[in-house]
Amino acid sequence: RRSAQAFTAPAERTTLHDSPVLRFTPTAWAKLHYFCHRNGTEIGGFGLTAADDPLLVIDLLTVKQQVTSVSVDFDDEAVADLFDAQVDAGIPPERFARIWCHTHPGHSAAPSGTDEETFARVFGRYDWAVMFILARQGEAYARLRFNVGPGGEVLIPVAVDYTRPFDGADHAAWEAEYAAHVQPVAETFGSFNTGELDAFDDLDAWPDDGLADSGGEVEAVGDLDDLARLLEHDTEV
Repeated sequence: RRSAQAFTAPAERTTLHDSPVLRFTPTAWAKLHYFCHRNGTEIGGFGLTAADDPLLVIDLLTVKQQVTSVSVDFDDEAVADLFDAQVDAGIPPERFARIWCHTHPGHSAAPSGTDEETFARVFGRYDWAVMFILARQGEAYARLRFNVGPGGEVLIPVAVDYTRPFDGADHAAWEAEYAAHVQPVAETFGSFNTGELDAFDDLDAWPDDGLADSGGEVEAVGDLDDLARLLEHDTEV
């Protein structure tokens, strides 16, 4: 298991073409922490990135999900609706479907076996992707994977970018989003199977939520292979 890194000090802007750093705007970072500390469970979502910077997260996009202290299970229809809404707004998949974010309620941000399997299976066919994990005690983990050419992956630092304008915290809106999307599931240890659930376990059952490579047209998706194919883009890294 790869070790996670402790989140330390904010860093100045570093572009993808320099040394890769996964950066969050202060607002996105605060929202992520709000969701992480809202309850003693995991939560999951997608990092929405800036139009001119694929590693600058400007918002955390969440969907309806059932969560426990060891699992996140996304609602299939909600994910499809999110993807459709982003495409309808003119936002390409490489801005909202490349950075998988989730939290751990404990001290460690190191990925679990389920995290690794999910990252490989769901995001392994995209040209590039990032797995980001934030632990409740402050530890952060980010790994950038390239799936073009010879491929490869690298652990990358995490930083907060204060160099761009950002909005203030909006606890009321975040609380409303949390209440609408996150459903904690009661756990009865002793009878409850604490094996981690895959947030994307039912991807094959998602309704028609395909994304064409151009024009924002919607194309039918029948299974995970179709979804992976439609989300693949030739984004230069």
